[in-house]
Amino acid sequence: MNLETFQRQTTEALTAIYGREEASSLCKVMITEVLGYKPFEMSLRRSEVLESEDLLCLQQVVERLLAHEPLQYILGRAWFGGMHLQVNKHTLIPRQETEELVAWITGDGVVPGAAILDIGTGSGCIAIALAKAFEKVNIDAVDVSTEALKVARENAREQGAEVRFLQKDILEVASLADLRDREDDPSYEVIVSNPPYVRNLEKEEIAPHVLDHEPGSALFVSDDDPLIFYRKIASLAYANLLKGGRLYFEINQYLGPETEALLRETGFTEVELRKDLLGNFRMIKAVK
Repeated sequence: MNLETFQRQTTEALTAIYGREEASSLCKVMITEVLGYKPFEMSLRRSEVLESEDLLCLQQVVERLLAHEPLQYILGRAWFGGMHLQVNKHTLIPRQETEELVAWITGDGVVPGAAILDIGTGSGCIAIALAKAFEKVNIDAVDVSTEALKVARENAREQGAEVRFLQKDILEVASLADLRDREDDPSYEVIVSNPPYVRNLEKEEIAPHVLDHEPGSALFVSDDDPLIFYRKIASLAYANLLKGGRLYFEINQYLGPETEALLRETGFTEVELRKDLLGNFRMIKAVK
């Protein structure tokens, strides 16, 4: 079987589950990752007959995709902000809207030596991206999952990023000052979090490859108190941010007004909701 035939047949097989556009994209990523081709090479090599070993490897990936397993978990890697990061079942797969959140933070900038905190770091994508974007900053990143932190530490090592990782349940943290190892100045200039925010009632909207494979503890909150993490983090942030310090959240697109109201009730006066590229309110900034 040549590459062109494999690509056509695979796209057709995956379309029933993922839709044609995503199926085509998955197929291209699969080929570039498994065979090591650059994107432009696929058209140049479309008539080449695939080696039996390569074809078997590709077919195994297709079988797992047809079982709704995310391609990033199959490959063990995901792209984020130009970085090829490790991911597994203990970490969320980095999303486009999270890249947009990082772009907002980097666009706002920080002063040299700034202290930054990433809460719920998962794969470490936000913390590592910020460490690479800013020079001479001190970045802490916390997560409740020890397994996720193993992945994050390895990603930081691969990317040459200086990040201090800590295992903490943020709901149990009394003060963010407890995270700092600087008694003279325990405050942060920037705090960012992409906490769990999907309500159980929204599960029917979630695709099987997300619902059945990505860590539920990093995704879902109860319908009764969907802003539990936002309330806790906002309270900690307001008490521990420097004057003029900034808090950034990725948010539930259906709870933008509620999240904004919560931040204002906490004491933040400058609060800005922002839409993602799809036109949904998916991020928010509050200034102390």
